[in-house]
Amino acid sequence: MIYFDNSATTLFKPECVKNAVYSTMSCLSANPGRASHSMAIKTASLIYYARKAIADEINLNNPDRIIFTASCTDALNMAILGSMKKGHVITTAYEHNSVLRPLFSKAKEYNTEISVIEPSFNGIDVKDIERILKRDTYMIIVNHVSNVTGQIAPLYEIGKLCKKHGILFIVDGAQSVGYHKIDVMENNIDMLAIAPHKGLHAVTGFGILALSEKVKLKHIKFGGTGTSSAEITQPLTYPEGFEVGTLPTVAISSLIPAIKWCEKNRLQNDKRIFDVSEIIINGLLTMPNVTLYTPRTLRNGIISFNVEGLSSSEACDILSSQYDICTRCGLHCAPLIHKYLGTISGGCIRVSVGCDNTYGEAEYLLDALREISRQ
Repeated sequence: MIYFDNSATTLFKPECVKNAVYSTMSCLSANPGRASHSMAIKTASLIYYARKAIADEINLNNPDRIIFTASCTDALNMAILGSMKKGHVITTAYEHNSVLRPLFSKAKEYNTEISVIEPSFNGIDVKDIERILKRDTYMIIVNHVSNVTGQIAPLYEIGKLCKKHGILFIVDGAQSVGYHKIDVMENNIDMLAIAPHKGLHAVTGFGILALSEKVKLKHIKFGGTGTSSAEITQPLTYPEGFEVGTLPTVAISSLIPAIKWCEKNRLQNDKRIFDVSEIIINGLLTMPNVTLYTPRTLRNGIISFNVEGLSSSEACDILSSQYDICTRCGLHCAPLIHKYLGTISGGCIRVSVGCDNTYGEAEYLLDALREISRQ
């Protein structure tokens, strides 16, 4: 099997990650913050060091502003719904449904007006955002790296604009953290949602929401926190007041070795993803009946296209059944960018490259696509 669906979740997990998961599952099954016995204390210590590891990775000063969630989608829901109010919100056509659905589902309830920025030739232009600012604009939400085209948003420029106008800046880092070094302080990011099972090569089962000190969230979940248990109202303390129920300790334990591994191997991983992406993009550009949607100059591992005469699902089914190649078809949960691209009826094929994909696998994919397109 050749796996080119790394934007969904990375197949490759380093041995240090696997070892951490096994060790935690075997020796640290207690609930952190729920008891004072030795195992619970050790588990709580593990959780703290995981917070500190990701805080250091993104340059967030206070580890207590790291909230562990059920997924990156859960983190985005917490960021958006915990901040919504009457006023104006700006987002982009690149956004995933984990941003669009909470926004549009609750817009009427909160009396929120939503503006959606469409891409220019080079993606999202901060000047387009600045032009539609209103007196009551209070939040801007941006997908750092598009899960459909791979386009990269100008975080620094948008963050600078948000700081100037006192606007909350939320970033969906699902496709970027681990692949791109993100400094939340430098980019004036107020909330960053992270999917550790993707670019960081941790395991599935949890997400992360990182908050700046100025963020004050409303609760969207309620339950046991291990703190203020005599109170029947949800505590406002960070992070415990926003982490209800039992934390996925085993999954979280994979975060510390995953970050260390990524730091150690970032340069060679980046080069491999760049080189394999270049082989695939250059090959697709030679096929006359293939339409490429990823910008030709991008080499960040996300490559979307269609083969003339086939729906994206048909092409992906052929790649899977006849060539044992795993890719992704459809709308990728991002409908507005497909409307912009003109692919809303059937979506597109997405190849997403991982650090373990080889040059030979890229050539095999291209040979398969040549055969399919000729037919």
